[in-house]
Amino acid sequence: MKPDPLLTPFQLRHLTLRNRIMSTAHAPSYEEGGHPRDRYRLYHEEKAKGGIGLTIIGGSTNIAPDSPSVFGQLYAGDDSIIPWFQKLTDGVHSHGAAVMCQITHMGRRTAWDDGHWLPVAGPSVTRERAHRSIPKAMEAEDIRRIIAQFAAAARRCQQGGFDGIELLSHSHLLGQFLSPLVNQRDDDYGGSLENRLRLTLQVIEAVREAVGPDMILGMRVTGDELTAGGLTADDCVTIAQQISATGAVDFLNILAGAPYDDLGLAGWVPPMGLPAAAHLSVASRIRRAVDLPIFHAGGIADIATARHAVAEGHVDLIGMTRAHMADPYLVAKLARGDETRIRPCVGLGYCVDRVNQGKAAVCGHNPATGREALMPHVIAPAPAPRKIVVVGGGPGGLEAARLCALRGHQVVLFEASDRLGGQLKLASSGMTRRQIWGVADWLIEEVTHLGVALRLNHYAEADDILAETPDVVLLATGGWPDTPHFDGAALSVSSWDVLSGEARLSGEVLLFDELGDHPALTCADVLARKGCTVSHVTPDRATAQDLGPTNSAVALRDLARQGVTFHCLQDITAIRQEGNRKEVTLRHVLTGDTSTRLVDHVVIEQGTVPMDALYHDLKPQARNLGQVDQDALLEGRAPLIPLQDGGSYLLARLGDAIAGRNIHAALYDALRLCKDL
Repeated sequence: MKPDPLLTPFQLRHLTLRNRIMSTAHAPSYEEGGHPRDRYRLYHEEKAKGGIGLTIIGGSTNIAPDSPSVFGQLYAGDDSIIPWFQKLTDGVHSHGAAVMCQITHMGRRTAWDDGHWLPVAGPSVTRERAHRSIPKAMEAEDIRRIIAQFAAAARRCQQGGFDGIELLSHSHLLGQFLSPLVNQRDDDYGGSLENRLRLTLQVIEAVREAVGPDMILGMRVTGDELTAGGLTADDCVTIAQQISATGAVDFLNILAGAPYDDLGLAGWVPPMGLPAAAHLSVASRIRRAVDLPIFHAGGIADIATARHAVAEGHVDLIGMTRAHMADPYLVAKLARGDETRIRPCVGLGYCVDRVNQGKAAVCGHNPATGREALMPHVIAPAPAPRKIVVVGGGPGGLEAARLCALRGHQVVLFEASDRLGGQLKLASSGMTRRQIWGVADWLIEEVTHLGVALRLNHYAEADDILAETPDVVLLATGGWPDTPHFDGAALSVSSWDVLSGEARLSGEVLLFDELGDHPALTCADVLARKGCTVSHVTPDRATAQDLGPTNSAVALRDLARQGVTFHCLQDITAIRQEGNRKEVTLRHVLTGDTSTRLVDHVVIEQGTVPMDALYHDLKPQARNLGQVDQDALLEGRAPLIPLQDGGSYLLARLGDAIAGRNIHAALYDALRLCKDL
């Protein structure tokens, strides 16, 4: 058999990469004081343990005080970062992977009201909608200063032990000078493409001089801004050729788009609802035009597409960044023939959206990612097997069953319905979010592979559980839709009724969204595709307020295309029957003013309440009275501690059986409870 092209080594000058799979630079917001301390290091070390060829750290690492962090980036503008760099590179190298660092100046793509409160810098006074700053037009002195700061930061990376440095151009300061959408200058740095390229070439020259001829140096550049008035594909080929002609750059990392607003960001880091590998042809065109190795960071999450990209010569190294957040052991599993057991990235977009909301990245599908100090990716066998009963076949219950089976326990899973997957079946009903079923699909395959005893169509009661003589009982029974309490609420239906197909609606529908998250948007998608005229109403000040920029932009775009309308700051106070229609009274949450709407149907989404009757039936006989030791849980220790002498089993709830949350919370509950059972 021919060797897998993804697993063939690649020679990048003097550096031998053990395979063609890489993790591209990103900012998971694990930094501490601008440094990559233990959390940051362990996150990258795990990918190295898992067999990756190259990991690039420090997405958008800032080089200057007027380029402050807006989504948890590192700061390489002073020497304090060097010891942390050294510790990280030593750790990654010890597991056989190469490691590089990306550096940048954000230009206008940051905030003026953070860090040192300096005005942001840009080629011109052109505001970016995504980060909302109006930049100062850079003077010649600013240009000279920033060139020197790039060189100084590069030297710090070299002292930190990195195998190479990647300069970030795309959408940041260097890319802003290149783009006619942003650069309106009339001096030597504006106007013609030659002038707009001048700063890029000067930075490359200064950095190369600073680090010497032996340090690997690359650049992440745009292959096509895909926006009217922006850089064209032909422009970007010329830029790549000019960069290559310097002889100072060793690779180019190609992506496409113009992430200057939320939808542009979504095109760059695609969530569900956008095509995979959309810009591979852009990278391929650059590869044919220059004699440099080409990397690609473009939302590729599956092995088949990555293999095609390398085998067909479109790129030399393929970025699978979010795929490694879902499974840092992707390469190791591929190498040992376990490709089907790789935990897939399904495009939840939870990682990137959390970062853009000012939170640390976590993977919606893998709760150990970013928590490597306490949470294992590889589950060790238990000292002795035990009998574990899991109730509920949604994501939390499936993950609990999977983990317990990996520990070597005998696991029985009860599920009341005729199929596994729980609320993921409802969540995948729409078109935009249908890929979410991939989470359930993988979990179902895993529990089947591991020999979990599945009891479907079995509504488990206390006697059923006790008949199994369990050592541990884990309740992942989920929740039911919360019931609204306003006058006439009985005239409404829940979003679950719509998503399950129980309610078949037509005509004008008012969809009331209390949560501001995915469920109501998925419901609106299903209704609109069935021909309903949908008005989405929320008491929040913004539609989909709890969602981050990439998911909300794509979901709202798709709904707007279907004619869904959006109305904020409105609460429902009453519904009354008006003939064969329904009159809805709405109250403005700020002014108190009321108005009425006449519609055919009202649909309510306001979350779930726990299905906890079984828990309360089992609690008195539980050795721990159903309680979880929070201190132990937070410290990564076994959290189920006996509280009474009697009782025959330990008992715990997880996921929505405790309180309505999301998939990640349920999976994280399962990991914390089960990893030490």
